[in-house]
Amino acid sequence: MMNLRPPMVPALYLPLTLLGAPLILASASPRRKQLLEQINLKFEVIPSQIIENFDIELSPSDFVEYYAKKKALDVAKSHSDYFVIGADTIVVFNGNILGKPKDRYDSFRMLSSLSGNTHTVFTGVSIQHQNHGINKTIHATTDVTFNTLSKDDISYYINTYEPFDKAGSYGIQDWFSVCVKKIDGCFYNVMGFPLSAFYQNFSALLK
Repeated sequence: MMNLRPPMVPALYLPLTLLGAPLILASASPRRKQLLEQINLKFEVIPSQIIENFDIELSPSDFVEYYAKKKALDVAKSHSDYFVIGADTIVVFNGNILGKPKDRYDSFRMLSSLSGNTHTVFTGVSIQHQNHGINKTIHATTDVTFNTLSKDDISYYINTYEPFDKAGSYGIQDWFSVCVKKIDGCFYNVMGFPLSAFYQNFSALLK
């Protein structure tokens, strides 16, 4: 008789929640919190106090890795028995780094410049564990192309959604999704956290 029972799953392939790794997310981003909850991780939120300096001379990939690591270490230094996750996201267009808009005018300027064009979203993720000597930092990129946006579309979005806490001044997961023509890369990276890349790297650290 044919055995239809599924094969046993090795312990190292079980969901990360079952491994009992104590975690801290060093970010106040509600989207990063949502994404980690989406993959059933249990964690605390202790935001880092690090503020980016956009005048620093680093490539976009080095920039997000540098600040992701710096944010993680800022929290890890007082929580040495935890895995601490730091992240940093920027938008790059025409060689210029776009962070979070300073105000409505800056938000309108950013979205107007991105209208009808392709930009790249960079997110750095750093995993630190001081007691275990773990120091892993990665980054992911996603190309995003916008439709041509009218001034009314931009004004409506800013006035309704107030995207002042988002790099590039938009959230791909909210109403603004209707303004996105296409993406090339990880969708969740555009939200601020490349889930697949993080999971693969974190799983490897726990083996």
